[in-house]
Amino acid sequence: MYGVIRNLLFRLPPEQAHTIALSSLDLAQRLGVLGVFAPKIDSLPVNVMGLDFPNPVGLAAGLDKNADHLDALGALGFGFIEVGTVTPIAQPGNPRPRMFRLPEHQAIINRMGFNNEGLEHLLERVDNRHYKGVLGINVGKNKDTPNDESESDYRKGISAVYTRADYITVNVSSPNTPGLRDLQFGDSLKGLLVAIKDEQLKCQKQHGRYVPVAVKIAPDMDDGGIRFVATALRETGLDGVIATNTTISRDAVAGHRHAKEAGGLSGAPVREASLRVIRGLYAELGDSLPIIGVGGIMDGESAAEKIRAGAKLVQVYTGFIYRGPDLIREAVEAIRWMK
Repeated sequence: MYGVIRNLLFRLPPEQAHTIALSSLDLAQRLGVLGVFAPKIDSLPVNVMGLDFPNPVGLAAGLDKNADHLDALGALGFGFIEVGTVTPIAQPGNPRPRMFRLPEHQAIINRMGFNNEGLEHLLERVDNRHYKGVLGINVGKNKDTPNDESESDYRKGISAVYTRADYITVNVSSPNTPGLRDLQFGDSLKGLLVAIKDEQLKCQKQHGRYVPVAVKIAPDMDDGGIRFVATALRETGLDGVIATNTTISRDAVAGHRHAKEAGGLSGAPVREASLRVIRGLYAELGDSLPIIGVGGIMDGESAAEKIRAGAKLVQVYTGFIYRGPDLIREAVEAIRWMK
């Protein structure tokens, strides 16, 4: 059934299709018929970052930027949901068109640019949710905030969402905010991670609750960059790393009519790059700091291979758009059978 729905949606511009699909899920959830689309998923519990997940397959940030669709998405069987990226102040993102499908490659290019309604809107939506599963909130900096002042935006984000999130993700790897990825390297990364840890501990003291913080990184790092990130994360005491975000490489889609569009490439072409980063991180960190694997998960095997590479959890986004809810069940079962 999802294949038929997807083919109809793919006749529409990507952003319009995205809005219609999520609104339709909301309606189905309110009418109590969402079970028609939601496969039965048996529990596969795992404890990561001190949190109990009913299964290790989550929804990556970006699909529900404003937490507007938590109840519907939460009814599809995900082990956890990550919303955002949210910035302190609402911003429109980049001009349209800013999302492009590459169905021949099971891929998407987007240059959304952290379009979101801001912290106040997201927190209101989170406070009114019925979804009771594990919730991650992904925070970023506003486009107009200079890199040397980015610490303030991340502190604001962490402080604002701290009491609502089960875990927090710090996004320093989107290619669609100018200069953002520069925060992944050298003294910029070390200084930012120290500030993030400081804010986390301040919030813990204030609220009497420890909320783990993970950092989301890009797949476009060389081996030295991976080792540097691993060392910085270990030294600053962060709780996890999400590998990876979208790629700026176009090698896998060269020649496609959208290949030269600016933005991040996601989907099947990111599979190997994400695996390389996960393996590199695990070689440095082992089990001392959990890795959440994301990028190119289009079937059960591509989910299981991330677990074999060292990830403790996985997230889907583009694969979910192409495959629908069946991907969640297939990924959970593939991971179950490898254990």
